[in-house]
Amino acid sequence: MKRAVVLLNMGGPNNLDEVEIFLNNMFNDKRIIGAPKPIRMMIAKLITWQRKEEAKSNYTALGGKSPLVGYTQKLIEKLESNIDASIHMVMRYTPPFASQTVGKLKDVDEIYAIPLYPHYSSTTTLSSMEDFEESIKKQGIKAQVKTLDHYYRHPDYIATTVERIKETLGSDDPDAFELVFSAHGLPKKIIEKGDDYQRHIRYNVYHARKALQKAGIHFHKTHLAYQSRLGPLEWIRPYLDDKLKSLKKKKVIIYPIAFTIDNSETEFELDVEYREIAEELGFEEYRVAKAPNDHPSFVKCISNIYEGMKVSA
Repeated sequence: MKRAVVLLNMGGPNNLDEVEIFLNNMFNDKRIIGAPKPIRMMIAKLITWQRKEEAKSNYTALGGKSPLVGYTQKLIEKLESNIDASIHMVMRYTPPFASQTVGKLKDVDEIYAIPLYPHYSSTTTLSSMEDFEESIKKQGIKAQVKTLDHYYRHPDYIATTVERIKETLGSDDPDAFELVFSAHGLPKKIIEKGDDYQRHIRYNVYHARKALQKAGIHFHKTHLAYQSRLGPLEWIRPYLDDKLKSLKKKKVIIYPIAFTIDNSETEFELDVEYREIAEELGFEEYRVAKAPNDHPSFVKCISNIYEGMKVSA
């Protein structure tokens, strides 16, 4: 019995030449922009043209590429010694694409597709799953494919969140800090259509708060906010910049709750752009926690998710 685990994620440019590919593919995704295909293609080209230079500048500051693929490879390397399957990554908007990875799975009996999005959304989980399953069908792969929608309540995932926050706090008194769980935002109209994302994020924050209390870590206050809004539409609130302005303490830890793998939204947007906002607001401490990445607790989480999927297959 040959098994394969496929980790699904958004992807990020592997070099500056891929920045335009990334932007164009993302904004040409029907799950991101729901306009008819010809109109969507024009919108994607316009947004890419408007944003590409700024995006290239941001990725230059990160070393000329997104950190996402590198962190994912480190996770895979640790998982390889934990599970009885070959492990692959599939990125939605940049290489390695589903069409490239699926070609390596022709002799596999079972495929376990695990999204690196812990919360379900049509814009992430569904988009990646549809793309992957389309490639499976096109290439005539006969393997049984097992998937899951979310795992934000998984005890090992919650434990990883607590460990990353503890690392960021260090030996300091948590009561001197406020903790903000920062999630990637979505246009409000997507949530109003029934998308589960915001509900899952709120439940995730609830479980993370309970776990922190159980671990004896009591921040002055904990909050939820949303980052990364784009364009003229109203996005789900509160926005992170507004939340920072409202904090009483001038010491804050930001935890990127929507991400399992660090990327430009965490290492540039949170760690650089919002840091500048915090400094302008007079913060004494502004700390950004790492995403789960290849933390042992997250390796354990993905390994146990896989084992659970095998049992239910």
